Amino acid sequence: MFPEPVFWLLLLLKMGLTASLVVLSTVIAERAGPVFGALVATLPVSAGPAYVFIALNHDAAFVAEGALASFAVNVVAAVFALVYAALAQRQGWVASLLTALAVWLVLVLMVNAIAWTTLTAIVVNVIGLGACMVVANRFRHARVPLVTRRWTDLLVRAAMVALLVAAVVTASEVLGAKATGILAVFPIVLSSLVLILHPRIGGPATAAVLANTLPGLAGFSLCCLTAHLLVPRIGSAAGLSAALAVSIGCNLLLWAFRRPKAIRSSPG
Repeated sequence: MFPEPVFWLLLLLKMGLTASLVVLSTVIAERAGPVFGALVATLPVSAGPAYVFIALNHDAAFVAEGALASFAVNVVAAVFALVYAALAQRQGWVASLLTALAVWLVLVLMVNAIAWTTLTAIVVNVIGLGACMVVANRFRHARVPLVTRRWTDLLVRAAMVALLVAAVVTASEVLGAKATGILAVFPIVLSSLVLILHPRIGGPATAAVLANTLPGLAGFSLCCLTAHLLVPRIGSAAGLSAALAVSIGCNLLLWAFRRPKAIRSSPG
């Protein structure tokens, strides 16, 4: 068990990083469009600090097992984004978000009951993420309007997200590796984007942001798979660093691939 100062320092670090990502991705989504904002939102700034905490408190086997659970359950985050995007076309943010969270919870309970292997998790990710991306394509192209930023609104909602992060991290102390891996990828950032964006820019535009997260979620799946495979072989620090590099690299490639399309489709 960690000395209390270290525990609280890491907890505050995770809270601060997650809150910062919420504000950053929200502003970017408003100013740069849904594609880039969605890619920022799918970087492991929320799950990353959680795994740093886990690695400091547990051995490499625990980290690897948690990463496998995160890898498997990341498909459920894609379903969460898809359910919200479909409902947000006509429903308000409360009904859309709560329904998406309820679907997430039901599917997570199913995932938790399965004894995952690396192979079965890969198969589910390929099929599940592929199907979600095909269906979500219809929601990706809504225009995200420019609105006046209200920093007090952003900061208050970011603080709410940080408190939720604190609750998840604290609860993970009494859970096993599998449940910890699932909690680490709870859709905190995606939910917070809904809370911030939907009341301000509307459902279809917010749905476009979440629909555009799906390719980034595929990159995050590769990040989790990298951690699962490398941490037992090269240690937690090196394995998690490699996983972070994979996530960043995937999102940079996605941005490089999509940017020429955005330039060609822009007026003038």
